[in-house]
Amino acid sequence: MNTWATLRSFPLPIRLLVVNQLGVNIGFYLLLPYLAGYLADDVGLSAAVIGVVLGVRNLSQQGLFLLGGSAADRLGARGVIIAGCALRAVGFGLFALSTSLPLLLAASILSGLAGALFNPAVRTYVAQAAADRRAEAFALFNVFASAGALLGPLLGSALLLVDFRVAALTAAAVFAALTVAQAVWLPAQPVTSSAATVWQDWRTGIADRRFLAFSVALAGMFALQTQLYLILPVQAEHVTGQPVAVAVLFVVSTVVTLTLQLPLTGWLHRRVSRGTSITAGMAVMGAGFLLPLLRVESAPPALRLLPVLAAAVLLTVGVMITQPFVLELIPTFAGPGLTGTYFGLFYLVSGILAAGCTTAVGAAVGGSGGAGVPAAAWLLTAGVGLASAGAVWLLRRGGLLTPAPATPAAASAGVS
Repeated sequence: MNTWATLRSFPLPIRLLVVNQLGVNIGFYLLLPYLAGYLADDVGLSAAVIGVVLGVRNLSQQGLFLLGGSAADRLGARGVIIAGCALRAVGFGLFALSTSLPLLLAASILSGLAGALFNPAVRTYVAQAAADRRAEAFALFNVFASAGALLGPLLGSALLLVDFRVAALTAAAVFAALTVAQAVWLPAQPVTSSAATVWQDWRTGIADRRFLAFSVALAGMFALQTQLYLILPVQAEHVTGQPVAVAVLFVVSTVVTLTLQLPLTGWLHRRVSRGTSITAGMAVMGAGFLLPLLRVESAPPALRLLPVLAAAVLLTVGVMITQPFVLELIPTFAGPGLTGTYFGLFYLVSGILAAGCTTAVGAAVGGSGGAGVPAAAWLLTAGVGLASAGAVWLLRRGGLLTPAPATPAAASAGVS
């Protein structure tokens, strides 16, 4: 079954949210890759201040995921999704219309808060609407997200030939259109919220040792995904001496996702357990980062790119194997009315740990003096992937990936 046939087989809400994710990634990657250059060259900010602006955006998103998840549980995912897209439109519009530091910081905060709202809310809505087809729905989600991540920078680079402000206003217009589309066509779902307070909901998630162990084990997935935008592009340009090699990585990664994600997820869903799939996917991701250690300096530039390109392909395949089943599993840990809270907690915990790993990798690259990515960075990323695979294997072997039966108290906690 091809991608479009699979998309049509889902109900309208999921089709809308899948297309929404395409638009979200187009709008995001249309602007963010070029923001630092704009702040430095056009606005004239120092590197330190640029780091603050970008760091505030990231902190606003990572630090507020739990808030966004709880909002989806208590207010309904539909309204939170719409609010998130509207805030992202306002934030990106501020980037286009102001060069003062206070307003740039406000734009960063609004853009980050927007992601913290709609990221867990969208996944909560899909998890509830897809029922027994969650893995397939999240696989389709990944296909369209990857397409958006490729199209966004291409459109952004074309608009930059005119002006950064045009690119920023276009990105804001994309999110404004998504806001209107979801307000018109996305139906509301019944809201089942916990009878406890928000703080008690958070304590429930934080006290869930099975889920925290799962979140920590899968932090490696986010840490390694980030390397498609960090050490792999650095090494591709270093070994070939051509910036176009970076584009080759992204194009190949996207083509692999578009062609293989749905059939691969379907095959694994029919034949392999979720825990085994996640373990194998993390092992594939980690093993791929060993390939750039191969010595090919004497080969022609095209052949010198092959180990890096193969690492990008294995990273992509590993994500395709792992991610749909990770997202499918998260709601099985949550009690009634806590799906959004658990999605938010998962992204908060794994995001913080992934940021620490990425910082360590970045420090290793920064100390290389422009001589490419050092062996320590490749060994660190490979070790993260293999360690995550081992951790998931231990969780699976201990039966900790099997949903725990709901207690009578938990079952009675949800109220419509």
